[in-house]
Amino acid sequence: QVQLAESGGGSAQAGGSLTVTCSASSRWYPHGFLAWFRQVPGEERQGVAGIIRDSGVTSYADSVKGRFTISRDYHKNTVTLRMDNLRVDDTAMYYCAADLRDYKVAADWYAARWYQSSLYTSWGQGTQVTVSS
Repeated sequence: QVQLAESGGGSAQAGGSLTVTCSASSRWYPHGFLAWFRQVPGEERQGVAGIIRDSGVTSYADSVKGRFTISRDYHKNTVTLRMDNLRVDDTAMYYCAADLRDYKVAADWYAARWYQSSLYTSWGQGTQVTVSS
């Protein structure tokens, strides 16, 4: 299992930008996928964006398309979520998640289910993002 640690986040005004980064503490497998989820108290964890580790193919929730960008640095073992044009309803705890494998996953297979939290076997502790009006 991979240990994940988020950094970044914090507070911003609506319309502003923030970046959160997830780092792995151990050697990663060459394949698999990573994602960012978010959760507000009393609600279910929601998929924000996902990325396939080797190909870099990405998937996004409709609510963040065009505003958020997920990327990964394959050699540094990091995944980053750049959040632009933030809205008040982006306020949440943001979690990094991963399921790393020694075999490739098909892009269409991942695209169909990337937002399912049960797909991921490793999770970070979360970092708070707060957007004010």
